[in-house]
Amino acid sequence: MADRKKGRSVPVTTWRNAGAALLRVLAVWAVSTLTMVLLALALPGFHLQSADGDSFTRIGITAALGAGCFGLLNALVWPWLVRAMLLVPALALGLLVFLLNGSLLWLALSAIPDGRGTAGPSTAVVVAAVMSVAASATSTFLAVRDPDAQARRLRRMAGRRAARSGTARHTDTPGIVFLQLDGIGHRRLCAAIEGERPQMPALAALLGTSHRLTPWHTDWSSQTGAAQLAILHGSNEDVPAFRWYEKDTGEVIVSNRPSSAAELQRRAVERTGSAGLLAQDGASRGNLFTGGAGQAALVLSVAARRGRGQRSRAGYFAYFSDPAHAARTAASFLAELVREIAQALRARFTGTGPRVSRGGLYPFIRAFATVVQRDVVTAAVIGDVLNGRTSVYADLVAYDEVAHHSGPDSRDTRQVLARLDRCVATILRAVEHAPRPYHLVLLSDHGQSHGETFEAAYGHTLEELVRIGCGRPVPRPPRRQETGAEARGAARVALHRPERPARPRPAEDDRQERGRAPVVLASGNLGLISLPDVPGRAGRLTIERRCPALLRTLAEHPGIGFLLVHDERHGPVALGAGGAEHRLATGEIVGHDPLAPFGPRAAAAVRRTAGFAHAADIMVNSSVDKDTGDVHAFEDQIGCHGGLGGEQSRAFLMSPLALSAPAPGLVGAEAVHRELLRWQREATLRPTPGQPAHAPSRPR
Repeated sequence: MADRKKGRSVPVTTWRNAGAALLRVLAVWAVSTLTMVLLALALPGFHLQSADGDSFTRIGITAALGAGCFGLLNALVWPWLVRAMLLVPALALGLLVFLLNGSLLWLALSAIPDGRGTAGPSTAVVVAAVMSVAASATSTFLAVRDPDAQARRLRRMAGRRAARSGTARHTDTPGIVFLQLDGIGHRRLCAAIEGERPQMPALAALLGTSHRLTPWHTDWSSQTGAAQLAILHGSNEDVPAFRWYEKDTGEVIVSNRPSSAAELQRRAVERTGSAGLLAQDGASRGNLFTGGAGQAALVLSVAARRGRGQRSRAGYFAYFSDPAHAARTAASFLAELVREIAQALRARFTGTGPRVSRGGLYPFIRAFATVVQRDVVTAAVIGDVLNGRTSVYADLVAYDEVAHHSGPDSRDTRQVLARLDRCVATILRAVEHAPRPYHLVLLSDHGQSHGETFEAAYGHTLEELVRIGCGRPVPRPPRRQETGAEARGAARVALHRPERPARPRPAEDDRQERGRAPVVLASGNLGLISLPDVPGRAGRLTIERRCPALLRTLAEHPGIGFLLVHDERHGPVALGAGGAEHRLATGEIVGHDPLAPFGPRAAAAVRRTAGFAHAADIMVNSSVDKDTGDVHAFEDQIGCHGGLGGEQSRAFLMSPLALSAPAPGLVGAEAVHRELLRWQREATLRPTPGQPAHAPSRPR
């Protein structure tokens, strides 16, 4: 069967697809109509009949007219409303969606003849939200068995202009999706994919068929700022921690602050001379840095930009271009709030320990990380895949955020792992409909180490211990620092909140002697102590003259594993209890080796950091339990990372068998960057289907 008019034919499949699409539209319309009727029966402020009453048939016709008008307004008007609000804070848009959607419903009801459709403002918001969810669920259900319809639905969900205009690039050359599962260590991942009923079945299936799992070891600074900067831009030189004090400017650099992230990215690009891993047709989603990508959404280093494709919050607007997402996200957000409160209460009542405070803004930050950021980043990646983008790098921070407060191996984090696995499965389904083949590479930036906080274990903070060692009064109550977590910075950007001051604030008793007290900062179980009025790196003798008891007080403390200082005679030295020293320049050891409990790679990692221009005058690493691997965070975290000890330094890399195997014994995020670059080059060689790519020579 074909239409031969004007010499042109229409294949049978085209008519079938058009018919199937029409049936889906009619089915969604019918469900929306039924939903509107049921809501009119259930809600006292919502009516679909005249004051004198109508027959059920008339009510049904009225509901069909209202549902049809509402659907047309959503299809035609809604995308323009979203574009008109690009200056609205991203999370505020999520709330505004309900009001705007209710307004569209009110307009649809106003179009019904004889004034039969009426609803109050609050009722219209509820009805619009329920109808949007019902229509979306129906459309999704009908699309499950239709790959073309599912691809169209995924394009709408991502809201990508190129997908809507049909400009996705068809090619046989594979693209690569790099998906970072933030904070999941190698051992934790192995536990999640083992057994008959794995916690992460999608990843377990990949490992059993198409992928290999490789551990890699982080630098001393085992945290996202250092790891992701090196992975995306090739260098994390002079990044000693998550936050540190720079004497030359008097500023505190904090990795999850947009201005700091932009500066770190600028320095890395200047140092390497390369724009980054994603410079060639790449997209960066949910990261601290762009990687040189032309498309960046939810990226902190470009949070202040307004250029096309470079708005850090653009992914939120793409996500909320479908009103149903706002309703589903709001419901999931509230459910996560309730879940966190219930889990915190259960831990308190059952005496589960160790514990940290989980009040204040934390439940909202957790809900943002485990619901909003997760879903928006996943939708953005799906849009990139359906557009055929060459390289995509995305970060899902949900596990890392929950592990900080609940512990790396808790029941709370196991639930998060299961949800992240579903995100991976969703992305894999999108790959099936992409205009090009894709390699999926999964990796983590670090692991998580468990342990009681330093303050809970010993009754004082690191800052208090430093002030004691310097003979200075200890302020009460002690000053609290914001814990290092990527989700907190991303949430602040989404809310369009201004940055906090970047200069350290003196304690009340220091205001008469501003700059004299040491600056004490924390990055997990790594502490940084700087003497701000001593130019350059303060040497060991200088520190001992200024604060004679400080180094001894720190080194002899049972919660501290070792200190790194610069000795005027021997260069960088790791100090331990009982006068122990590891002289890093020569490898000479005095007494016992203070680095021995941290493994054979510790000396090289510490030696490298000792050469950084902005390493602190005293770098402090907590002790580690040799049997359990537990450490003591100097922040308010029971799952931490940032230093040495335990599982935090052992990340994972899951790569396709179609690409050549990574180099054995990967150490440092810069080495991971080189592997990812090599795989990008392999992908451009267009391997024969079903055959592994020929591996080019490994870079030296």
